[in-house]
Amino acid sequence: MKRLPRRLRHGEEATLVEHLDELRSRIFVSLGALVVGFAVAFVFHRHLLHWLNAPLPAGRGNPITLGVAEPFLTAMKVSLMAGFALALPVVLWQLWSFLAPAVEQHAERMVLVFVLFATALLVAGVAFGYWIVLPKAIQFLTNFDQHQFNIQIRAKDYYSFVLTVLFAVGLVFELPIFLLALVRLDVLSTKTLRSNRRLGYFIVAVIAVLLPGIDPVTTTLEAVPLIVLYEGSIWLAVLMERRAPRPEPVSSVTDP
Repeated sequence: MKRLPRRLRHGEEATLVEHLDELRSRIFVSLGALVVGFAVAFVFHRHLLHWLNAPLPAGRGNPITLGVAEPFLTAMKVSLMAGFALALPVVLWQLWSFLAPAVEQHAERMVLVFVLFATALLVAGVAFGYWIVLPKAIQFLTNFDQHQFNIQIRAKDYYSFVLTVLFAVGLVFELPIFLLALVRLDVLSTKTLRSNRRLGYFIVAVIAVLLPGIDPVTTTLEAVPLIVLYEGSIWLAVLMERRAPRPEPVSSVTDP
């Protein structure tokens, strides 16, 4: 079995053919991780579906299917999404290993800190979406005008809604990473962020409206953490600016 592609050191030179061969190998490794993740998710897809059904209101029962192949195709779709989530660390590691030689060694520690922080925020966002946003939103949506409609929940639409909301909430929890990166790159400054708080809150509210979940309950539950994360990002950026090394003044050189 061919060994895994070797990670190049910073500044190490390689030919175009070697780079393309490394890229091909890392794509194969990523695809292999996706296949393994999909297989594991499909083996446990009944537990996964039970976990996704948990936010449904009591007494609603499981979602219904209306087609002959819909149960199988729905299970395949959910397993594929879960398999991608399982394979994502391997895929991101292969991407980082391919790009790392272009990053200076002193910057790798900061990249690692950002990655760990982003991972923690993603997990927090998915947890917040699953235990806070989804139960309230589904409770509101499935009981809206219930005396006027025969409300039944279709599996395909329900799982798409749940996965989209979890992905969206997990993504918006990455707001601090986005703002800190802009501050680090000197695109924004903490002074700009603090002096334009009202504009920032307005943009956050617009983002919450554009996120999946058109009902006011979901929109509000998505907007509140966004505002908190935006405010927290400002203070994290202030701390990062204070700890960042200041450029040394350039001394003037006079001709002898």
